[in-house]
Amino acid sequence: MFTPKEFNIGKLEGISEKTIEEHLKLYKGYVTNANLVLNKIEEYKKDTTANTYVLSELHRRFAFEWGGIRNHEIYFSSLSGGAKELKEDSKLLYSITQSGLSFEIWLEEFKAMALTRGIGWAMLYYDKETGKLFNTWVDEQHLGHLVGTSPILALDMWEHSYYLDYTPAEKKKYIEAFFANLNWEVIEENFKKAL
Repeated sequence: MFTPKEFNIGKLEGISEKTIEEHLKLYKGYVTNANLVLNKIEEYKKDTTANTYVLSELHRRFAFEWGGIRNHEIYFSSLSGGAKELKEDSKLLYSITQSGLSFEIWLEEFKAMALTRGIGWAMLYYDKETGKLFNTWVDEQHLGHLVGTSPILALDMWEHSYYLDYTPAEKKKYIEAFFANLNWEVIEENFKKAL
């Protein structure tokens, strides 16, 4: 069974303590629900013939809960330990610039993608097979993940991540606040692990 991780998130600029407190409760709910779904799968798989439909729906639900766990762990980890800039000798920075983009242009593209209408996540992935980075939008928690890639950066764009601080029309301010608080050392470590 899964247990919630603990995060070292201090006072943030532009994201209130109340938002983080409520958001962490939601993350813990994904952990609780994933465990509940797995228990139900164990219960119903005793008779797979009679429970085929229920089992298939439980497996579908597990993908949602699992995405909610892992996406949030990447998100909260990146806000832990205080804001830290991306270093000039960063492997991630080198990989971004090797794609033909400056870091500033890449960042603007990522922020623009984060403004996608609807609920979901703005994600940066690394594909070890091709050596490429991909900015991708993930619907809900689980729809649109790039198979075979490693998530490097996750920006939660569900309204629960900012509604106590910003209106939906102000989500650009939330995106700026996220990046102002980002610990790029964590993102760099995510990238190194993916190599």
